[in-house]
Amino acid sequence: MRWIFFVAIYLFFNIYAYQALRTITKSNWITVGYILLSLGILGYFLYQWTQPNPQGGFNGGRGYSLGFVLAFMAANLITAIFMLGEDVVRLIFAAYEKLTAPSTSFSLPSRRTFLSQIALGIAAIPFASLLYGMYQGKYNYKVLKYTLFFEDLPSSFDGYRITQISDIHSGSFDNQKKIEYAINLINEQESDSVLFTGDLVNNLATEMDPWTSTFSKIKSKDGVYSILGNHDYGDYVAWENDKAKHANLEDLKNIHSKMGWDLLLNEHRFIEKNGERIAFVGVENWGSGGFKKKGDLNKAGNGLKPEDFKVLLSHDPSYWQEKIKNDPNNYQLTLSGHTHGMQFGIEIPGWFKWSPVQYRYENWAGIYEEFGRYINVNRGFGYLAYPGRVGIWPEISVIELKRGSRPS
Repeated sequence: MRWIFFVAIYLFFNIYAYQALRTITKSNWITVGYILLSLGILGYFLYQWTQPNPQGGFNGGRGYSLGFVLAFMAANLITAIFMLGEDVVRLIFAAYEKLTAPSTSFSLPSRRTFLSQIALGIAAIPFASLLYGMYQGKYNYKVLKYTLFFEDLPSSFDGYRITQISDIHSGSFDNQKKIEYAINLINEQESDSVLFTGDLVNNLATEMDPWTSTFSKIKSKDGVYSILGNHDYGDYVAWENDKAKHANLEDLKNIHSKMGWDLLLNEHRFIEKNGERIAFVGVENWGSGGFKKKGDLNKAGNGLKPEDFKVLLSHDPSYWQEKIKNDPNNYQLTLSGHTHGMQFGIEIPGWFKWSPVQYRYENWAGIYEEFGRYINVNRGFGYLAYPGRVGIWPEISVIELKRGSRPS
């Protein structure tokens, strides 16, 4: 029934939006082309989503079929809204004519060509944007740099630089050269440490087989530290048994080790300089709603004192709102990811930032501060489901820690 419902909705918007095209031109060739395009996109989507999918998720053709449907549906939805508005006006005019001249036959006024042109012109924007996001936007890496000030930062760490990446989702990648470019971009920052905040894969540890050697190239003076995200536990794919699921997770943990990454599982590590130190604290995934809750802040911070300077890795930013920002152990800086900025939105740096994901997460992209404590929500390195990004580009965060008060 759900497939029948989806096809019915898809065809309804396609047929209704087609009225705008038909108003502009009567060409049979354009009609045939539109029908073939519409049915081709629908057929490709249905084919991909009715095939066996042992890996689960939106890998390969599934993702692209979803992207094409989203682009086409977005364009048709916008066009249909214009057509619906015009039809309401046409109906009102026809009813008025009938009331004022009862002897006349009831007939709707003709559609206006200029309104159909406007509708199609506006609809072309999301259509082109979503296609651009699939082929260019998803690898449009941005290095975003922040400087944060802390009164209690040890003086030896004044100017300490951290590069943060998050949400790699390696099972979605399809361009080796673009990923190698991004790895080089990470290393070019020459940060003191690199911190990865979860979701190495979509579902399976084997997704990293083509990429382990590539990500092993990430280097920094004080090493690479990592945590698990909700997708790393294999919860979104059907397993033969619990043993297979557990083995997948163990394999994924071993991959972190093979790459030279220090995986923090509700634990912490110290970085020492000149007799002073800061702590990198890593919690397992904890997310509000139905997401896995394995994060244990108390366990991860066991033995730390409130006066110790701490950088906390927590995949889901909802944990910061729920517990971290108010925790008496004083976590000065938290690094998160998870939201991807929904891979869609509008950002004008320093002026405007919007994405639909903000209605789900209070902290969804960039730096936030409460009670003198900070969180950076990285927009993500990779992509999931829709195989692209529009307006919310893949991010490499570089955070410089400075001792002292923030300049006014």
